Amino acid sequence: MRVLMTTFGSRGDVEPIAGLAAELRAQGDEAVVCAPPDEEFARRLGGLGVELVPLGEPVRPKISGDRPPSLADAPRIASGLVDVQYETVLRAGAGCDAVVGAGLPPAGAALAAERLGVPYRFAAYVPGALPSPLHRPLPRPGKPFPEGESDNRALWEVDAENLRFLYGPALNAHRAEVGLGEVEDVRGYLLGDGPLLATDPLLGPWPEDAASPVVQTGAWFVPDERPLPDDLEAFLDAGEPPVYIGFGSMPFQSGKDAAAAAAAAVRAHGRRIVVSRGWAELGVSGPDCFAVGESNHRKLFPRMAAVVHHGGAGTTHKAAAAGVPQVVVPQIADQPYWAGRVAALGIGAGHDGPVPTFDAMAAALETALAPATQACAAEVGAGIVTDGAARAARLLSEGDRR
Repeated sequence: MRVLMTTFGSRGDVEPIAGLAAELRAQGDEAVVCAPPDEEFARRLGGLGVELVPLGEPVRPKISGDRPPSLADAPRIASGLVDVQYETVLRAGAGCDAVVGAGLPPAGAALAAERLGVPYRFAAYVPGALPSPLHRPLPRPGKPFPEGESDNRALWEVDAENLRFLYGPALNAHRAEVGLGEVEDVRGYLLGDGPLLATDPLLGPWPEDAASPVVQTGAWFVPDERPLPDDLEAFLDAGEPPVYIGFGSMPFQSGKDAAAAAAAAVRAHGRRIVVSRGWAELGVSGPDCFAVGESNHRKLFPRMAAVVHHGGAGTTHKAAAAGVPQVVVPQIADQPYWAGRVAALGIGAGHDGPVPTFDAMAAALETALAPATQACAAEVGAGIVTDGAARAARLLSEGDRR
């Protein structure tokens, strides 16, 4: 079986797809990934023996440049994504048996799969990307939610309108070119039949909605046996477990400010620091600090006293699986949701907003480092599903949409 997967976004959008691709290869299937040609994405996929088909231009220079995308750019970006994804997947998908689309809404991939005549599956990394009357949708560019509106059905109607506005014109233009009819329900089209939800059932639960076709697999992790660098091991062995600070692919000044507040608060608690530079090139220095680039979080996080991060789905799941407390300082998109889940489960603290004060961060760390939180994090960690990618790979091979 040959499965083509496509995604567009930052490292957090590519990493789960890499995990699924690795599991497909492990069970004897062929995996191809269409994704932005950033060097780190190519290196990650290449290390797994997975072919990367370039999808558009590298993402990191655009996000980290002098003028990062704004909400006003959303329609242009959406239209361009439909174009490049449709053309790339249609070309690379010849001979494929299935197409999986993730990241920014993959309307172009859904159309390419239709043209290729192969099954298409949408994959979400957060429940709020999938409609249910039992929870709110994530906000998107376009029409804002009505102030004070609490009816989830009304909010999902706004969500459908925004997706139609962003992706409908380009999608239907390509359909008209090949004699296909117009799609009115753009959201239903790009979600397809039986979307996959790559979240842990406890950490990111799908509400009990009997009418929903959603298949929850658990989060998709990359099998990773890379050892930690020797100098990092030496730092970890030289004292008590430090606190990790990292904001992943967030290049924003708010992430730098949050990291600075976090570092000051960690030191006030008498703890050492491991800081991940990330796309923001975070800089925290001193004899009590060790800076890392790309590292194996599955091995690093269990060595930490706590993990301070931006609330990306992947980082939240890996910290939870490690059984260590978290402090989530959300920056954008689904990150406030994960901050709320960490707080609700009692496995850490979530900050309300992207830039905490020193006092707020010190209080959050006090919560995270408390014995009761540590015990709760360990208990939750023992139950986190870690074979979600393998489950999804089996479903794809078996053609199971249950």
